[in-house]
Amino acid sequence: MELKNLVNLVFRTGRHLQRYNFHGHRQVVGCIPYRYKGINGKSVVDEDAIEVLVISSQRKGKGMSFPKGGWEKDESIEEAALRETVEEAGVLGDVESELGEWSFKSNNNGNCYEGHMFPLLVKEQLEFWPEKEVRQRIWVTNFRVHS
Repeated sequence: MELKNLVNLVFRTGRHLQRYNFHGHRQVVGCIPYRYKGINGKSVVDEDAIEVLVISSQRKGKGMSFPKGGWEKDESIEEAALRETVEEAGVLGDVESELGEWSFKSNNNGNCYEGHMFPLLVKEQLEFWPEKEVRQRIWVTNFRVHS
């Protein structure tokens, strides 16, 4: 992504362009940033070689999550997902095919949302990004999902 396009992506404020679905739920999009760990200078593609990036909440003690936020009317869903990832996590990469859609209710205010997530193969980790002062980013490995 060219720097001039990046500048346009990262400085959005307000919600006057926000998208809502037909139920009136705000539409949010985000990415699951990932990369492959190198082993002896080579990338190995298996579950132990994948690292995913999580970010801290802006509110202390609210845990870690993937970057996500509002999808605005003047951008594609992929552009919005990348913009939110740059703003919150400070990484750039290739947005891949949508993983799916889900509905959720905010624990804070009870509002309902429609979410869309995409994998993002990270190509660059920025030293400075818009939310650097309010978020931590952590690469996680060897994670297991238990039901």
